[in-house]
Amino acid sequence: MNIEFRKITDFPRGTLCALLKEGYSFEPRFERDCFNQWQDFENFFYDNPHIAESSGFMTVLYNIPIGFVTWNPTNIPESAEIGHNCIAAKYKGNGYGRQQMQEAVKRIIAQGAKKIIVTTNEILVPAQHTYESTGFKLISKCEEPYNAEYAGMRINYEIIVK
Repeated sequence: MNIEFRKITDFPRGTLCALLKEGYSFEPRFERDCFNQWQDFENFFYDNPHIAESSGFMTVLYNIPIGFVTWNPTNIPESAEIGHNCIAAKYKGNGYGRQQMQEAVKRIIAQGAKKIIVTTNEILVPAQHTYESTGFKLISKCEEPYNAEYAGMRINYEIIVK
């Protein structure tokens, strides 16, 4: 199955939150603790479509949004930081997350970033595999300040662009 990458704003408001809710459904405390932040994030992107177009995209399969990735480009050329990176649970395990991240890395490099940073949590093992399979190197682990009781340690990765 071929996926495509489309503008976030090609899909209605509510799509990003729905995908995050679905992607984190294995641990309901993520939604409990993060849903307001997810809504603020989504509102920012839909209220600023010019930013959404240059700092993220939706991953689509048969016209159905199955995931998305966003990044913060404000420190380019020094660095860009991956924000949310999500694939809906029922689409995980098919390589879509890796393809999505490869596309994001390609776009971020095209924007001139010398380094790409991403952070995940110990509980998110598939995300760790995705980052490592797309060239990110583990930089450090530290205590998670917000939800350590269920998310585990915070894991920091980066790619140095040559």
